[in-house]
Amino acid sequence: MHQLVSSRVDSSRRWWVLAIVVAAQFMFGVDAFVVNVAIPTIAVDLHATPAQIESVIAIYLIAYATLVVTGGRLGDIHGTRNLFLAGVAGFTLTSLWCGLAQSGLELILARLAQGATAALMVPQVLATLHLLFTDEQRSRAFGIYGVVLGLAGAAGFLLGGLLVTIDLANAGWRSVFFVNVPFGIVIISAASRIMPSLPRRAGTRLDIVGSLVLFAGLLCLIGPLLFGHDVGWAPWLWGVMGVGVAILAAFLRLERGVAASGGIPLIDLTLLSDAAFLRGLGAALFFFIANLSFYLIMTLFMQKGLNIPPLPAGMSFVPLALAFVVASRHSGVRARRRGTKVLIEGCALQLAGLAALALVAAAVDAPTPISLALVMIIFGYGQGMVMAPLSSAVLSTAKPAAAGSASGMYGTTVQIGNAAGVAAIGAVYFAAESAHSSRAGFLVAIALFATLIMICVAFLTWMRQAHARS
Repeated sequence: MHQLVSSRVDSSRRWWVLAIVVAAQFMFGVDAFVVNVAIPTIAVDLHATPAQIESVIAIYLIAYATLVVTGGRLGDIHGTRNLFLAGVAGFTLTSLWCGLAQSGLELILARLAQGATAALMVPQVLATLHLLFTDEQRSRAFGIYGVVLGLAGAAGFLLGGLLVTIDLANAGWRSVFFVNVPFGIVIISAASRIMPSLPRRAGTRLDIVGSLVLFAGLLCLIGPLLFGHDVGWAPWLWGVMGVGVAILAAFLRLERGVAASGGIPLIDLTLLSDAAFLRGLGAALFFFIANLSFYLIMTLFMQKGLNIPPLPAGMSFVPLALAFVVASRHSGVRARRRGTKVLIEGCALQLAGLAALALVAAAVDAPTPISLALVMIIFGYGQGMVMAPLSSAVLSTAKPAAAGSASGMYGTTVQIGNAAGVAAIGAVYFAAESAHSSRAGFLVAIALFATLIMICVAFLTWMRQAHARS
């Protein structure tokens, strides 16, 4: 089937298709980071509370995490081209809505819709590459994909600071969302002309109820962490979190019922008995809890605590992002030779970077963007050593027959970790900032990041042991 698809698209045309889908992935990647740089400005302009600020990032991730598997299956049912076009169109329109939002609550709702449309768009990117590149050019195509993915982070930080600073057409922070509109229109126009219709997968069905129950459970579990500061950590918040735990437990029973009735559950239940895979998911969860939240805390500390303007703050992340790309390019080969030892070494390098950041924050009254950028290179290189091969290391523990489901569960876990980190560590930062200072909040957050990375190392070691016994 793959060979048949490749033969229908000439070799020159498929590289144009690659450029189109990778451009969409780049837009998605930039959007994940560009908002971080603009967050302090958004808070001032919309009079947003700390809870609303965290929610602007977290609700996007929750929507994406719970719907990305459904998005992939919709692509199987209706064709990757159709879902890609629908996803890009939706992402473009919801980006426009984000830029037009007049309150913190409206922006949160727009970001919820944007995350949902991203879940339609992004799964079609990898599906298209898998179907179009089945020969010796596959590694080259995925190499391009990986580099573009890494560069999206650097572009997001730089673009965010630049757009907020130059205040294009007096749009201020809104331009970080408006910029997606022309790019989205170009991608839709090109894809509608060039992107081929790829075969659909027969027998694929949706588990819509499972997606909605998972979304409700995660929202009840993570939502109180977002709004706890605003309501003084009222006792009823813990009750809502308890309801979230109960809903997630019910979700697993629901999925077993779907499987028993002959349906296709959202997750492959056989993976829940795979000890090595579950431990690998644990490592990924704790790693990503400390991932996107790191950039949020760094941005808040620099712009609010140190009064560094958006452009220098955004530019200070660029060396980190480039170090991440370099490490990602090298770590894959090294991981194939030395296994999870490379990941553990990367975690150790991240810990060294965090220790250096804590030392600078504690010992220097007013660290400059350059000094922070130089220290963050250490953290960025270590993060690149881990993130690139982590997915391969975890997915390699799953049986080949469950590869697709394992990939979906891994991607969902990654985004849940990102959302939970933004909510939980953001809540701790704002609480410490309110009680003491931004510097105190930053140092407490650094300690939490270090703890999470050490837990990730413990899970990686535990995963190796289980994998060796299997």
